[in-house]
Amino acid sequence: MAIVKPFRGLRPPRAIAKDLACLPYDVMNSEEAAEMAKGKECSLLHITRSEIDLKADTDTHSDEVYNKSVENFKKWQEKGWLVHDTSPMYYIYAQTMSGRTQYGIVGCAAVSDYLKGNIKKHELTRPDKEQDRMIHVRVNNANIEPVFFAYPAVKEIDNIVNKITGSEEPEYDFIAEDGFGHQFWVVREAEINKKIEKLFAKKVPCTYVADGHHRTAAAALVGKERMDSNPKHKGNEEYNFFLAVHFPDDQLRIMDYNRTIKDLNGLTPEELLASLGKSFVVQEKGTKIYTPSTLHNFSMYLGGKWYSLTAKEGTYDDNDPIGVLDVTILTNHILSPILDIQDLRRSKRIDFVGGIRGPAELKKRVDSGEMKVAFALFPVSMKQLITIADSGNIMPPKTTWFEPKLRSGLVIHLLT
Repeated sequence: MAIVKPFRGLRPPRAIAKDLACLPYDVMNSEEAAEMAKGKECSLLHITRSEIDLKADTDTHSDEVYNKSVENFKKWQEKGWLVHDTSPMYYIYAQTMSGRTQYGIVGCAAVSDYLKGNIKKHELTRPDKEQDRMIHVRVNNANIEPVFFAYPAVKEIDNIVNKITGSEEPEYDFIAEDGFGHQFWVVREAEINKKIEKLFAKKVPCTYVADGHHRTAAAALVGKERMDSNPKHKGNEEYNFFLAVHFPDDQLRIMDYNRTIKDLNGLTPEELLASLGKSFVVQEKGTKIYTPSTLHNFSMYLGGKWYSLTAKEGTYDDNDPIGVLDVTILTNHILSPILDIQDLRRSKRIDFVGGIRGPAELKKRVDSGEMKVAFALFPVSMKQLITIADSGNIMPPKTTWFEPKLRSGLVIHLLT
């Protein structure tokens, strides 16, 4: 069963929480981070993207950047911008987007659960990205950014969350610059904390990495390093755990993750359309934006027009958790055989656009001449994600897009 424990969080005072909290480090580049931190002296970006305080051409993986992160992290605590809670607690984090709110339990996941596969993943990770975050965790001795987990919904946990959020004022309550709402409660009552911990231990068989596979791997691997290097290791040290926000699976929705292609692999638009007809029912939809309405239906933007592509029988396998995915159909019947894109992770001819930007972004990039064709997909469901993770399979690259992103800085977990 899942281990999710309360912890002594390091948090900002209420008055500066909005300015200190920031988007995850990996959804922006250095220039964007610097712009986001403008006018916000206490922004956590000075810790998670500390290169913004150094020369513009500084290598983001240099010792100078990591050392600056440590310097700023200490400074934030000395200034009182981050304050340590006095006892272990859970926290409740609510995010609101487009009138829909999802409520997560902020608690520490167990390194042991990750190592034995009780925290299930659906994506591969890259060693270089793991190493970068491992260094960040090591030098700061903290999980500064949380990871985004899902768990099979438990009614009793829902009831506790509903009672607290319905009767208590949130510790933090703000709308970020992207228009998404963020609320945060501290679960101070000791008995309630004990009850939440027991419910996870008794009723949650496993948890799932929804977003943040590299941060999860990095946190767990640093924990493993600490275990192996401590001759007096007992198993209850803080390094045995890492920071995660756990959302019930029935509250989460996955957004589409779309593709844009730089060229047609030497084909004319007419030749591409003819090739598509072998595996898809192709229907021209005109200049008005068309979005997929169901699984196995795709939207394509080409030459100023939108098209509906419906996969023909035989192009997918409903009995195979990977073969049924629309990203698999697109790769196996368009990207690979027609457009000759063989490696989605390394090809420079393809780019990926999160569904939060909408189909207008696909149209914009094709109309600008930057791209030649774009494909929009129907979103993967949580049920599909869980089925794949449970079966030990790995999703193709860039399959899921979760929104809103967790704000970093609302609470931090120290490893000692």
